[in-house]
Amino acid sequence: VQLQASGGGLVQAGGSLRLSCAASGRTFSTYVMAWFRQAPGKEREFVAAVNWSGDTTYYADSVKGRFTISRDNAKNTVYLQMNSLKPEDTAVYYCAARSGSYYYTQVDKYDSWGQGTQVTVSS
Repeated sequence: VQLQASGGGLVQAGGSLRLSCAASGRTFSTYVMAWFRQAPGKEREFVAAVNWSGDTTYYADSVKGRFTISRDNAKNTVYLQMNSLKPEDTAVYYCAARSGSYYYTQVDKYDSWGQGTQVTVSS
């Protein structure tokens, strides 16, 4: 599956952004979808994941309660709604896909990656 992320930008602390990730292919609904992020000088880290049907979600502790991941299988799209943004959320955000039923937080468990979209939160 090919992924295209969008929706990043510059926002003040406390603001909101919604990221989108459009996928190609007719098997989108069979993939676990996830968002990762990578800040300058740091390793890529897990942010959130959603199962194939969208009824089960997983979050890193650092974003729990502020971010919401969702998907629309009819549109082959996964979203990341980010509220109450903090300067430490500044990073390049990547969407990722893996076939199967389980989510993982490790980067190497995901088969496909989008190109990344920059999110910058000013204080």
